[in-house]
Amino acid sequence: MSSPLSHPLVRTFLASVERRTAALPAAWREELLEDLREEIAAALADDRTEVPAADGGPDDGPDGGPAISEERVRRALDWIGTPEEIAADALAEESGSIPPEPENPGGTWLTLGLAVLPVPLCLIPGVGIPLGLVAAFGALVRLWRSAPWARREKRQATLFVLSPLVTVPVLAAALSLAFDGISAPAFVASLLIALALPVVGAARLARSAARLRERAP
Repeated sequence: MSSPLSHPLVRTFLASVERRTAALPAAWREELLEDLREEIAAALADDRTEVPAADGGPDDGPDGGPAISEERVRRALDWIGTPEEIAADALAEESGSIPPEPENPGGTWLTLGLAVLPVPLCLIPGVGIPLGLVAAFGALVRLWRSAPWARREKRQATLFVLSPLVTVPVLAAALSLAFDGISAPAFVASLLIALALPVVGAARLARSAARLRERAP
């Protein structure tokens, strides 16, 4: 009797899940695959169809038993879920986060715009620094509430958004030493240099969100 797990579609399905869950701990990944094997075997155990072979006899499976209907295998795998869905759920469970989902491009660009706005706002005399802090806070709130990014990406983006709080004073001090005292040009130069990290972070998030939208059905 042919084993359901020996069917080419089943082997391809399990291999895809294994590849997509490579980031999981090995024991956790093997447990997931074993659960899937049991679920597939149970779904197909009583649904074997003999397909006529060229010589008029049954088309044998790999171990000599009747082959399983390919249509039945497809229906069973569709019922279980796609490898992408299974892997996304497993990875989200492991990290404790919600799987990323596509977002309206306008919402994504608003979040990324707020992420790079704090540094330019600081150039406004008098109210620039308070406005920059408000923009940074708004960016972080939207970032952590937005759907297109995983928790790992959000942590990295948070560091990019907050990086000017460290880089601006350090750069200003370094430039003031180089030019014999703190000056307005040194402060502006430090702000512009510090803008590089938030821009890099925003660009990475933009690419990630765009790829997610492209993969969406």
